[in-house]
Amino acid sequence: MIPARKPIIYIISAPSGSGKSTLVNELLKLVPNLDFSISYTTRAPRGSEQNGKEYYFVTRAEFERMIRADAFLEHANVFDKDLYGTARRFLKEAEQKVHDLLLDIDVQGAAQIKHKQPEAVSIFVLPPDRKTLEWRLRKRGEDAPDVIQRRLDKAGREIENYDKYNYILINDVLEKSIESLQDIVLAERFGGLGRPLTESEKQIVERAERCRLANLKDRLGPILESFRNPPPAAQ
Repeated sequence: MIPARKPIIYIISAPSGSGKSTLVNELLKLVPNLDFSISYTTRAPRGSEQNGKEYYFVTRAEFERMIRADAFLEHANVFDKDLYGTARRFLKEAEQKVHDLLLDIDVQGAAQIKHKQPEAVSIFVLPPDRKTLEWRLRKRGEDAPDVIQRRLDKAGREIENYDKYNYILINDVLEKSIESLQDIVLAERFGGLGRPLTESEKQIVERAERCRLANLKDRLGPILESFRNPPPAAQ
């Protein structure tokens, strides 16, 4: 009997406002047999968010009970306020269905997953620069100015972890970014086919390789610099 293929775990991280949620939603429409792990959180729902769709909203007491029961693959405290975590059950369910699993988690959670599952494929989504990220945060109209500033400051810290990820996706043109994300996921799957790749598969792998950290260093410099030396805040 041939053993079931072990699921590929894909980690995707990004600063708030980088467009990660849109990328993930489009990816799930395009790639079959890819499950999405809905995070648990202690924060309150925002806008039209629904329990079990964007997040599982639980009390702090329930979240802490799950920690004690070792129910999480990873969990993190965000802004020293809200708790977020990925339940182990999603990985077990993916294994049973022979599906791959996509985790949308921050850099704290990504580090925990990579420690426990070093073979996990990690993808970091970057905005083109700090100015663009600030514009996106203001445009969505969800946060007060002081919260936006806090998110920008946190983004600067998170981005310094870029070199811990396998792939970097610079989200400047949405359609192109969606295609690149799909290429990365498919290329990683091709590695387990156990047969020569077709020409179209080789092209997908070649495009995915362009997003490898080692192949993007020249483009990363100006982006990192825009966060390390931001313009002074308007008075």
